[in-house]
Amino acid sequence: QLQASGGGLVQAGGSLRLSCIASGRTFNAYHMAWFRQAPGKEREFTAAISRTGANTDYADSGEGRFGIFRDNDKSTVSLQIVHLKPEDTAVYYCAAGSSSWNGRHTDFGFWGQGTQVTVSS
Repeated sequence: QLQASGGGLVQAGGSLRLSCIASGRTFNAYHMAWFRQAPGKEREFTAAISRTGANTDYADSGEGRFGIFRDNDKSTVSLQIVHLKPEDTAVYYCAAGSSSWNGRHTDFGFWGQGTQVTVSS
């Protein structure tokens, strides 16, 4: 089970750190990722991190503003977003996958419920 938290209403230019805690599985066996879905749009990839944390992948749309981190001892993965923009408004989902690492193309088959991020201008 994946439980995301940390969303909320933030002013443009601010920063936010989302967290996702996993339970019921061996966390360090899974690559982890964040995706987001804006109103009226398809879900899109945001960031991913390999099971050891040695590899990461980021969506180009982040323009260097995203940071993904994991703590295998605490079974958590976080997404840091800085310099927030109104277009970052979306529901953010964490996901897990146990297949081979392939960055954003990894098979993330397990999904948690999302957390809403709203950025005001």
